[in-house]
Amino acid sequence: MSRTTAPPPPPPETTEKSAPDASLGHGLKQRHLSMIALGGVIGAGLFVGSGAGIAAAGPSIVLAYTASGLLVMLVMRMLGEMSAANPSSGSFSAHAERAIGPWAGFTSGWAFWFLLCVAVGLEGIGAAKIMQGWLPGTPQWAWVALFMVIFLGTNLAAVKNFGEFEFWFAALKVGAISLFLVIGALAIFGVLPGSDTPAPGLTNLTGDGGFLPNGSEGLIIGLLASVFAYGGLETVTIAAAESEHPVQGVAKAVRTAMWRIAVFYIGSMAVIVTLVPWNDPKVEKIGPYVATLDHLGVPAAGQIMNVIVLAALLSAMNANIYGSSRMAFSLVQRGQGPALLGRLSGGVPRIAVLCSSAFGFVCVALSWISPDKVFPWLLNMIGALILVVWIFIAVSQLILRRRTELETPEKLVVRMWLFPVLTWVALAGMAAIFVLMLLQPDTRMQLAGTSALTLFLIVVGVARQKLAKPRG
Repeated sequence: MSRTTAPPPPPPETTEKSAPDASLGHGLKQRHLSMIALGGVIGAGLFVGSGAGIAAAGPSIVLAYTASGLLVMLVMRMLGEMSAANPSSGSFSAHAERAIGPWAGFTSGWAFWFLLCVAVGLEGIGAAKIMQGWLPGTPQWAWVALFMVIFLGTNLAAVKNFGEFEFWFAALKVGAISLFLVIGALAIFGVLPGSDTPAPGLTNLTGDGGFLPNGSEGLIIGLLASVFAYGGLETVTIAAAESEHPVQGVAKAVRTAMWRIAVFYIGSMAVIVTLVPWNDPKVEKIGPYVATLDHLGVPAAGQIMNVIVLAALLSAMNANIYGSSRMAFSLVQRGQGPALLGRLSGGVPRIAVLCSSAFGFVCVALSWISPDKVFPWLLNMIGALILVVWIFIAVSQLILRRRTELETPEKLVVRMWLFPVLTWVALAGMAAIFVLMLLQPDTRMQLAGTSALTLFLIVVGVARQKLAKPRG
């Protein structure tokens, strides 16, 4: 068709709504996206897993979370730039395919799908253990099954149901962490009502070995622990494709995620190590947040935090079932997976939802059959997958930014800061983390497992790409 007979382009609003995965629903509102971005920052790893990092790094855990937080900010800015320019339920996988090639989209997409599916099983087990603590004698598998059925229901229905569940889960987590920060700040200044605990000053930051009690090795362990606690932010760019206004939605969510990282992660670590001695056994045993509230004499602190951690785990289950099913759907739409997973019903890829959830049940079964062998092996395999995904994001952004500037510069409503310098800084930071993982015995096995899975996906992806090429 010649230029003179070509139809005019659709108006901006129509393009925005129809371009990204038009067959999916568009039931998510801006408030849903904002809370998904917030909820993705606040996970069970922050409430519980940060205790091991504090025990290793001491007060310097604040530096560890600051460094990894800056890296995550750069990654999210890059991802936000690409997702605002081309919203897609495939998010970074679709961007990698456009920038590098089909094999890159295949590798990053299925790696992330596997990561989320295994995480669903992990979170289900963690939530079941909390319920068993409240109701001793109840079987773990029954609680996991109940949670899976609930979130299967929310994800099999219209996308707005997922958004509503995630909105209220995230609201609970945000409220809890905000209240914790307020209580902690009042205690630090010695003005917490009803508390007999004196203001600590700098005692806990400088005593018992100083700010770096275990030296650089402890700081490295804390840094590695903090990096993996940030996983989950990527879901907001997947969800943006099913929002009412994908471009504006993802742009706003990514921009506001920056200060949330600083407040919730770095701020809470600073409160904890200021109020509680870093080597208090309770920090690692019962979790740093519970230990802090206990130290301040807050009644029923343990049970309160158990409710919050349960909400965090259930929220993560809900978000990961959603994210994995949409990633699988996007991969199939691009010819990168079995067509069955791409079938839609009511705007929802229900078979993809079922398959992603089924893997969670498989993980639970494996943990029951052989908890000492199979399940730790799976955990090691996914240990560093988030770093692999981040590398694909950075490389894709380097390529697509220049291409977009030449072809459609008006799409750059979100721009990476100081491009390309900070993109290369982020890549260097990721490479440094891989080197640190290689040097630490505890993370070396994770690196080996992740490398094996990534190499396998690359080989399959390259083979598929070559077979798909027309013969000359």
